[in-house]
Amino acid sequence: MKRTSHDARRILPRVGLRLVVALRSALRAAAAWALTAAIVCAPFVAVAQSRSSKETAAKSRSKVSEDLLERKHQQRRPEKVRVIVEFDAGKRGDAIFGFIRAAKGRVQKQFRHLPLSAVEVPLDAVESLANVDGVLRVSLDRTVKTFGHLSTTTGAELAREAWIASGQPNALDGTGIGIAVLDSGIDPHHRSFLNRDGASRIVASLDFTGEGRTDDPYGHGTHVASIAAGNDQIAQGQYVGIAPNAHIINLRVLDSNGLGSTSSLLGALDWILANRDAYKIRVVNMSLGTLAIDSYLDDPLCRAVRRLFNAGIVVVAAAGNNGKNGAGDKLYGHIHAPGNDPSVITVGATNSRATDQRADDAMASFSSRGPTRSYWTDASGIKHYDNLIKPDLVAPGNKIIAAQAAGNALVAQNPQLDANVGDLPDSRMMYLSGTSMATPVVTGAAALMLQANPRLTPNLIKALLMYTAQPLAGANMLEQGAGEVNIAGAIELARLVRRDFSSGLPVGAPLLTSAPPPPWTNIAGNGFVWSQSLIWDRTCVFGTDLITRHQGTYAVGVLFKDGLLAEGGTLRVNPALLSDGVSVGSGALLSSGLSWLDGTLFLSAETLFGDGVLMSDGVLIGDGVLMSDGVLMSDGVLMSDATMQAQSSLLAGDP
Repeated sequence: MKRTSHDARRILPRVGLRLVVALRSALRAAAAWALTAAIVCAPFVAVAQSRSSKETAAKSRSKVSEDLLERKHQQRRPEKVRVIVEFDAGKRGDAIFGFIRAAKGRVQKQFRHLPLSAVEVPLDAVESLANVDGVLRVSLDRTVKTFGHLSTTTGAELAREAWIASGQPNALDGTGIGIAVLDSGIDPHHRSFLNRDGASRIVASLDFTGEGRTDDPYGHGTHVASIAAGNDQIAQGQYVGIAPNAHIINLRVLDSNGLGSTSSLLGALDWILANRDAYKIRVVNMSLGTLAIDSYLDDPLCRAVRRLFNAGIVVVAAAGNNGKNGAGDKLYGHIHAPGNDPSVITVGATNSRATDQRADDAMASFSSRGPTRSYWTDASGIKHYDNLIKPDLVAPGNKIIAAQAAGNALVAQNPQLDANVGDLPDSRMMYLSGTSMATPVVTGAAALMLQANPRLTPNLIKALLMYTAQPLAGANMLEQGAGEVNIAGAIELARLVRRDFSSGLPVGAPLLTSAPPPPWTNIAGNGFVWSQSLIWDRTCVFGTDLITRHQGTYAVGVLFKDGLLAEGGTLRVNPALLSDGVSVGSGALLSSGLSWLDGTLFLSAETLFGDGVLMSDGVLIGDGVLMSDGVLMSDGVLMSDATMQAQSSLLAGDP
């Protein structure tokens, strides 16, 4: 196994776990148990398991989500509850629906392309429903909420200049790429969404909330959509989006109060699977999230976005806005679903200080940190945490000015959000802060990469974005993933990837059509070195082979984490999926500000493997606090930045 200079045997971590005094002796006594716990965690690395061990683990899991069981435990009187039922695709039939009718429940929604149904049943019947033949799992239909100079500081303008200089006949602006925005709707009259001929680029609008409207009375979705794909027709182009000529598919899943449900999201995802070709949908933006309780292996929302990923669609989701508590202390472990899924590009937020150059960029204090703390419970009642390093990337998300929907609730309740840009309702702009604003930056970047090279897979897009990202000084991988997005560098590599790329390429085959460029970008006079690393499961991987050679994990339908094997609490590469020029790091690192190659070990992969030992609830982790699993943020509702911490400083952002 190849190791980098981050090997824990040779580098003493300068930023490790500061354990509370009362736990020190207990942790020493538990050290011997940690290896056992790490082995228990092995099912998370799919390629390291035998078929029988997978089947045993699956059978030992509860078929009812933890929050649904807790709700039943706290029940004081008979009540009905909305749940999501996952079926064995071949067994959805009379027995299941007969049980629902007999229990005086009703099927509220069936999905054509997902083996799921939204059902209302008596709370007392959920465990019996889970045991009906053909039912795989029953989960609570959780409430959903959204989260809260750009083209220059992200490198999008630099990429456009290089594109023109190369002699390309058309602009690099997302032309021909469909972006599906799952949010609170879009104001169809806002000028940000017109093409050069004055026609709307919103090619489809559907409502999944039941309110029967697709405009944006709340105000979040219009802002998000214009960050991803707003044009340059307002204020002399000062607030142009990342992919300003992409087609927009408006899927309204959040109501007039910025709230939605898992079932409304599933309806939109199901529609995308059926209509992706008709509308050329290549990227999906989800600036929203819900409390991540169930492991990504079981959560219905995660399983649905995985189907989009397997169909070749890039899914980009917000990390969440729970990066600090009321006292201002850093919090770890608050990544929201579906951002906890390894197939998703999960995005955190940075503060660009309103400058184009990148030397002063820093993490936004509100941005949620990893690791993912969703879990599954075995037959003995032991929780097995996913503990994946997230987010994957970060992007500017502080005090972002973008399109303001006419008469929206956010500005009505918070007039200070009006950016005083534009005199008419169709050209007004507003401020918002949050990972909701950072997410469409990466969505737009993916659209530009696909325009530059339509053969890119979701995994390859994710890899190139991470490899070219800028590590921010003093922040660790649980805060910033691979670093801040560098659209110019990502496009530079995307253009070089071979056009005959396919899943049939052997591991180690040439990936680029020419020699790779120097791993360095200069944006607005500030040069920086690329991360040259990819976030992978509970660690990171390095090596120029990641961009010069084809890796099996770049194929459609394969997870990055499948490229690693877990053995005794350590990780090594899977030679069937990764070439021998790829090296495995020791875990999550602290950035030196130059590159991860000079970083310091922050948290070891072995620690992230250990269920409940060093990662137990309430234990201090580095310079922050790991979330307590028993504490729910709000009520687990999916929401926008403005809703998640409504009327708070998040509306104004960090200083």
